[in-house]
Amino acid sequence: MINKITCNNGLRIVSEHIPHVRSVAVGIWVHAGSRYELPEENGLTHFIEHMLFKGTKTRSARQIAEEFDRIGGNINAFTSKENTCYYAKVLDHHAPYAVEVLADMFFNSLFDPTELEKERQVVLEEINMVEDTPDDIVHEYLWKAMFGDDPLGAPILGTLETLNSFTPDSIVSYMERHYTPENVVISVAGNIQEGFLEHIEKLFGDFELPSRVATEKSVPEITAAFTEKFRETEQGHICFGYPGLSANSDNIYSLVVLNSILGGSMSSRLFQEIREEKGLAYSIYSYHSSYEDTGVLAIYGGTSSSQLEELKTSIQETIRLIEEKGFTETEIQNSKEQLKGNLMLGLESTNARMSRNGKNELLYGSHRSLDEVIESIDEVTLASVTALSKEIFSHEPAISIIMPKKVDQ
Repeated sequence: MINKITCNNGLRIVSEHIPHVRSVAVGIWVHAGSRYELPEENGLTHFIEHMLFKGTKTRSARQIAEEFDRIGGNINAFTSKENTCYYAKVLDHHAPYAVEVLADMFFNSLFDPTELEKERQVVLEEINMVEDTPDDIVHEYLWKAMFGDDPLGAPILGTLETLNSFTPDSIVSYMERHYTPENVVISVAGNIQEGFLEHIEKLFGDFELPSRVATEKSVPEITAAFTEKFRETEQGHICFGYPGLSANSDNIYSLVVLNSILGGSMSSRLFQEIREEKGLAYSIYSYHSSYEDTGVLAIYGGTSSSQLEELKTSIQETIRLIEEKGFTETEIQNSKEQLKGNLMLGLESTNARMSRNGKNELLYGSHRSLDEVIESIDEVTLASVTALSKEIFSHEPAISIIMPKKVDQ
C-alpha cells in the first residue's frame, strides 16, 4: 500500500512499507529535466545533479562518498528529459542518517567555483565518452532529427559551448525556478522504521525558495527528418523513430505490447527475423520513450557498413509485413504474459519500488496497484494493438545513421 504525506509547503512524501526486507531506498525526485531548459541552459539540469555531490557547508565531496561507504550503502543520481532523482539505498537502521546526508546535499551544496571547474571537466569527458560510443550517440541524433530545436531534441548532457557558460549564479537561478517544494517528491520504500517519515518531513517540510516563474515546456512537433554522420567506427548504426504515445495515454499498454512483439524481447519479430534468421546484426531491438505529452517508438540496429543497407531494408520489410498481415493472437498473449512477469520480477527490489512510486507521484499524482496494472495489460486485445500499429506506422519515420568513415574522408 502506498501512503502519501503532503507537507505544509506542498512537498509530497510517498512511502511503501515492505517489512520482510532489511533495506530502505530513498529518492528525492525533482520535476526538472533537460526539456525545461532554455537554449543557453542546455545541460544545466545534469550539471546541477553532479554539483550536488561536490560538497556542502559541512561535508566535502570525499566525505559524502566515505560516509555512505562507512554505513555500507549506495548513493547516486540521474537526470532525464523530464526528471532528476537523487537516491540512496541503505540498511534500514541507517535510513535516518542517509536522508540527512541527502538533505544536506539538497539544501547546503556550496557550488564552489574550484569544484565547479573540476566537475566541468568531468562532464566534458562524459560528453566525449558518449560521442565515442556510436550505439549511444545515434539515439541522440534521432531525437534531434525528430524534435529539431525543441528542448526534447537537445542532449541531456549539453554541449561544450553551454557547459563552459555555467556559473554558480546560473545554477542558483535554475534551482530557484525548478527546485521548488511543489516540484519535489520524496519516495521511500523498504523496511521503514517508526518515526522515519516524520524525520523526512522535519528535514524537507518547511523549505521555500524565492518565487520565480519556471520555464514553460513546449508541445513539440515530430518530424520525419533524416540525418547521417560519418565516424571512425567499425560498424554502421541505424535508428528509426516513429511518433509514440504520451505516458498518460489510455492506449499506453497496447503500445507496450506492440513494442514487445516488435523488438522488445528475444522472441520479437526484429530479433528473430533479422538476427536469428538472417544473421544481419548482433544488436537489434525496439523501445518506446513516453513523456508527459508525446512519445517515440524507436528501432535500433548495428551491423557492418557493407550490410547496413540490407539491415535498413530488412527493418522496413518487418514493418511492412506488420502493416499488411498484423499480429497473431499467440503473439499478443505471449507478450502480455512476458510483460506481467517482467513487471512483477522488476519490482522485487526496494530501489525499483521507490522509483515506480516516485515517478507515479511526480507524473500523475496517483498510484495504481499491481493488480490494476495487470488488469490493464490483460485488457489489451489483438484489435487494439493492430489499430495502434496502423496508426503509428502510417507516419514516415525519422532516421539517424552513423556510417564508418571512408578512407578518403
